Order: sequence, then C-alpha cells, then structure tokens
Amino acid sequence: MYSTTQRLSNSLRTFVLMAGLTGLLVGVGWFLGGNAGMVAFVAIAIAMNFAMYWFSGPMALRMSKAREVTSAEEPELHRVIADLARRAEVPMPRVYVTPDEQPNAFATGRNPAHAAIAVTAGIQRSLPPAELAGVLAHEMAHIKNRDILISSVAAMIAGAIGAVVNVLQFSMIFGGGDNRDNGPLGAFGALIAVVFASLAATVIQLAISRQREYRADATGAELLRDPIPLADALIRLQHGSRMMPMEVNQATASLYIVNPFGGMGRTMAGWFSTHPPTEERVRRLRQMAGSGYAARAMS
Repeated sequence: MYSTTQRLSNSLRTFVLMAGLTGLLVGVGWFLGGNAGMVAFVAIAIAMNFAMYWFSGPMALRMSKAREVTSAEEPELHRVIADLARRAEVPMPRVYVTPDEQPNAFATGRNPAHAAIAVTAGIQRSLPPAELAGVLAHEMAHIKNRDILISSVAAMIAGAIGAVVNVLQFSMIFGGGDNRDNGPLGAFGALIAVVFASLAATVIQLAISRQREYRADATGAELLRDPIPLADALIRLQHGSRMMPMEVNQATASLYIVNPFGGMGRTMAGWFSTHPPTEERVRRLRQMAGSGYAARAMS
C-alpha cells in the first residue's frame, strides 16, 4: 500500500526541491542586486511562463497532432476514463488520440476542469485492456494531483534564472557589466556563478518532474485498485520507446508516461532526464502489490 508516510515523503521531497529552486532565484537576485535590466527580464520570463501555463495544453495537443475522439468513436476508451474520473473525483477530461505508432500517452491541461488525456494509436494496439487502464489511471493521477501547475511553477523559476544568464551574457558582450565590477567576483565571476545556478535550477526542475512521476504511479495504482497492470504496462512501454523512438518536440517529452526518446538509466545523464528509471518505477509498484495493497483496496 502507498502509505501516508510515503505520500508525505514524496510531497516533502517536492516541497524541498521547490524551495531549493526559489532559494536559487532569490540568491541570484541578492548576488546581482539592484540590476534594473535583470529585474525587467525576470518579470518578462515570469510573464512568458504564466502564458505557457494557460496555453501549454492546447499547444501540446497541436504539436502531437492529437485528434479529439467522441464516445461514439472510442466507446471503451471513454468508458474507462470516465470511470477513473469518478474515482479521482475530477471532471471528465477530453479524450484525444495521436497518430504515433509508439505506445505512449500523456495528460495535459492547466487544471482538472480543463484537462485532456491523449493516447497514441500504437498504445491501443500494443496493450491489453488491463494494462491500458493502468496507463490511463496514471494520467488521471496527474490531473488529480495538479501536476501541470507544479511543473509550470518549477519551469517558471528555472526559466527566470536562465533569463538572468542571458541578460548577463548580453551585458558583457556589449560592455554593460561595469556596474557589477564591485561585486565579490566581478562581472565575469557573476556570470559564472549564475550559469552554475541555472544548471542547478535545471537539475532541480527535472528532479521535481521525476518525483511527480513516482507520485502519479502510486496514485494511479490507487485509482485502479491494483498496481500490477501499470507495472506491466511500463515494461512494455519502455521496450516500445526503445524500439520505436518518437519524433516529438523536446518541450513536450516530459508529458509522456515514458520518455518517448528511449529513456536514460541510472547514470549522471539521469539527472537530466524528465522521467525516473522505469526499473525503479516498476519495483515500487510491485512492492505495493507485495504489501497486500490490492486485497485491501478491494475490501
């Protein structure tokens, strides 16, 4: 069973990571202090990310060439999603199908009232009904947990720090860095420090994304009342992503249930992955089953 302790632990990790991102942004502002250009550019970055929060859902659906399908076209898909929405106590999301052959799926939308679930054409042919239901439960969990909001805030902070790097680079190239020469490291040192802060922000942002995937797995298993179908589906989907890498926009890759480019292992490269290792996700789900979760959930 996904215990209260585990749930709190995952929530605490996300909180700590978000606090770390915020601390980086505040630290960069303190280090550079009073730079009018930096403040203006951070404001622009925040505005841009706010706009992305509102419009990223429709953009992701357009970029994936997703087509909305009715209950008459896909009755079973609608039936399963509607049942999961009732269990999750969220409104029925819109349902889409993309033309991709790689088995995969994603959820998007700024909140549960404006959510959508998209599945690839390949996943409907590749997974048995129980495993497809496990995947849909995972995507419904993202909607229930409001992961789009959390991811958008994380992207906003990381983007703001990245914007500062761009401002500093521009200032140094055109000779506008003199007002920072009195700082502890000078203009060049300030640039190096903020570049490292930007790298750290990216790593933390991706770590938040991986934590949300773990939580969506656990919440999805709870909605389905059985973690095994999702665990089995993840193995099949990971194999499919390696056999048939999908051509998708890098900006939308983090939305999919498994990395559409094939994924990364337990190496330093994993720090820059939007998804946790599939093997670890499967291990956690099977551990839930081993604890007698399914029997208790059905009782």
